[in-house]
Amino acid sequence: MSTSHHTTAELYQNLGKLFYAIAAADKVIHKSEYDSLREIIKSEWSKVDDIDNDFGIDVASQIEVIFEWLDYKELNAEVCFNEFEAFYKENKSLFTSNLQQLIWVTTNTIAGAFSGKNKSELIMLGRLKLIFEKATI
Repeated sequence: MSTSHHTTAELYQNLGKLFYAIAAADKVIHKSEYDSLREIIKSEWSKVDDIDNDFGIDVASQIEVIFEWLDYKELNAEVCFNEFEAFYKENKSLFTSNLQQLIWVTTNTIAGAFSGKNKSELIMLGRLKLIFEKATI
């Protein structure tokens, strides 16, 4: 992914919002959802970019930092999802098909981490799928 450090950081911050929204869709974030996010960041997202922020920390770790901060603040999942969607619409060129696929895998992993996917998570996943499909039309 060849983007500026600032844009990349914004991308990862908005991914943190999306992943939080999926986990918080049912109003509860479980330890297994945190664990799933951490594992997929370590195994997959850290490979996407080899960019560090100003503090020498891999920018992919910002996903987890934002996720945890949003959980701490107990922000509304719908608001976070809408913020991701707005960022996506303004920056569609960042979202390659490979990146969309990794986002899809990540959201499904988080949603399925605790007792499978519930209705709230399925609805949000459906909305995400529609956003991505509109981009290819």
